[in-house]
Amino acid sequence: MQQTEPYSLIGKQLSALLEGSNHWLTNSSQMSAFIFQQIKELNWVGFYWLNPSKERLELGSFQGNPACNPIPLGKGVCGTCAITQETQRIDDVTCLDNHIACDPNSRSELVLPVIQNNVFYGVLDIDSPKPKRFNADDQAGIALLLEQFCQKTDLTPISALF
Repeated sequence: MQQTEPYSLIGKQLSALLEGSNHWLTNSSQMSAFIFQQIKELNWVGFYWLNPSKERLELGSFQGNPACNPIPLGKGVCGTCAITQETQRIDDVTCLDNHIACDPNSRSELVLPVIQNNVFYGVLDIDSPKPKRFNADDQAGIALLLEQFCQKTDLTPISALF
């Protein structure tokens, strides 16, 4: 996808891809693979799910190199997103004191909270080897894709996993 191509087009493609399934594992796997293939200059895309009893995030479906697991709440960009439940857009992760370096090639990161019906379930983590890869348009576009995912996916079984 070209950087200038609107997220509305890939939103339509994602909607079609998720049609017919509301299973959290199927849809999170599809979403990770879809974003990884459709958006340029990424080296990792995936979900981390909240394990409230252990106060940490557990690795879910992803595309890219093997990932760090588990992630304590409040640690790194994903753990910070989990605590604040606010999107984290980091231009250069090497400048962060509490960064978790799963892949030393990752330089910028966009992490969005996965919230459905006012319940926090986890985060969608997107990494790039390019510093300053993500801008406000990317953040808004990915947020719309995640909203579609949440509308089409039953996330309630995730709570029973932990």
